[in-house]
Amino acid sequence: MRVIGGIAKSTPLASLKGARVRPTLDRVRESLFNQIAGETADARFLDLFAGSGAIGIEALSRGAAEVVFVELNSKAQAIIYQNLAKCRFLDSDSEEKKSKHWILLKSNALHALKVLAERGHQFDLVYVDPPYADDLYEETLIALGHSPLLAESAQVIVERHHKTALQENYDKLNLTKTRQIGDTCLSFYSIG
Repeated sequence: MRVIGGIAKSTPLASLKGARVRPTLDRVRESLFNQIAGETADARFLDLFAGSGAIGIEALSRGAAEVVFVELNSKAQAIIYQNLAKCRFLDSDSEEKKSKHWILLKSNALHALKVLAERGHQFDLVYVDPPYADDLYEETLIALGHSPLLAESAQVIVERHHKTALQENYDKLNLTKTRQIGDTCLSFYSIG
């Protein structure tokens, strides 16, 4: 796994090991960032269920103004810090040292959405990639659809197994397109 484009291009990234772990493949990340190429620079990007942080780091590498990583697993949090350091996005050797360009919320996704809303955050791009087995798609998309976190022209992109069915609408979110890459699908929702 490596960074596909931008200032950290070709930097190898670490990932978690284990049967429940499913890092986003390079070709899926490449397809995603080809789809949102003109929207990443200066974007406020939310990486829910961040895992290794590869998606958010790719956004930082491509010029996102801010990335918020949301990850509950402490081992994954350590990998995110490791990957941020490899890509030179960590301000110092101290993991607690914050950058002006990213935040790591050590929380589950639904709680993080509430905290971010309370803090007045808004996002242009949101990436949703929960563990397939945990079936968190519906509750996460419903929460996002009712949330004040989405900027006026925000897009929510959902990575899912091609057999996982999603609704066409979640309150103000409407499905605009779907791209299939192997067994993985990317579903794009916009406000409308």
